[in-house]
Amino acid sequence: MSRAFLIFNVVGFQAVWFASVLGAANGMPWAGPVVLLAYAALHLRLSPDRAGDLRMLGIAILLGFLADSALAVSGLLVYASPWPSAALAPAWILAMWAGFALTLNHSMGFLRGRNWVAFAFGALGGPLAYLGASRGFDAVSFPIDLTTAMIALALVWGAAMPALYALHAALGPRRNDKQQGAAA
Repeated sequence: MSRAFLIFNVVGFQAVWFASVLGAANGMPWAGPVVLLAYAALHLRLSPDRAGDLRMLGIAILLGFLADSALAVSGLLVYASPWPSAALAPAWILAMWAGFALTLNHSMGFLRGRNWVAFAFGALGGPLAYLGASRGFDAVSFPIDLTTAMIALALVWGAAMPALYALHAALGPRRNDKQQGAAA
């Protein structure tokens, strides 16, 4: 994998993240999904593992929808521009999950198979991302005690990171499937 692709991978995700939080904070919840579509189209065209990236996208969007909808329903956080419903993960946060998913096989690939490191990375990085979206952009707010919200986010993201890799591996082609396909 080229160094240029890894840089594109990181920068592309950051573009999705900023477009999502800025858009949500300014009443434009479509901004993140639009930037995601452009980034994902180019990423998938250039990716050395298109099938793996598509699989990770599906897993992350589903997991993100479940996790962030649960966080919204629980009252731990409130999203700006909560489209389509305040009780569901908004489209702009799902765009962030999708953009992040595209890093997991590439610039974040060093976490694969290192469950405790992935857990620690998620438990630290997840809450910091939400805190940044809150403090820097007003894209999310915490109507309850901030410490409680950060602990909940640490647990959700700590569990999500190794789960994303485990589900990706479990749903991917098996070594014997590849060998049989090559022999046919």
